[in-house]
Amino acid sequence: MKNLALLLVISCCFIAFSCNKDKKSERFKLLTGHEWRTDTLLANGVDASGPGQLLEPFKGDAKFEEDGTGYFGDYTGTWWFNADETEVNIETDSLPVPIICDIVELTSVSLKITTVVPNLQNPLEPHNIRMTFKAK
Repeated sequence: MKNLALLLVISCCFIAFSCNKDKKSERFKLLTGHEWRTDTLLANGVDASGPGQLLEPFKGDAKFEEDGTGYFGDYTGTWWFNADETEVNIETDSLPVPIICDIVELTSVSLKITTVVPNLQNPLEPHNIRMTFKAK
């Protein structure tokens, strides 16, 4: 009888822990639950979304899929959160390194991220990027 009770307790714990791993965080649901449309794309405080400008390829829609894939304007690739979900990392074959973005705001209607990327023309002055999106 003791073995049966112990087996029942272990089984319940296993089931409880297994179910918790399937739950998605609120931030994960907010990010993946919408298609996002670019609102502003700024580099060093200036609009950089025009033809031939630095952020033009990000212009348009972005979608963060639940499986960690997605599209970000003209780019397709993968994404992931850092451990505490305050940063989102975007990786694509089209860029030489992953982009690590601080999440400034994430709500059901708004996504605001910032990052710093190298400036190939002047390595001593990197580009401070701010991208804002609205839910479609």
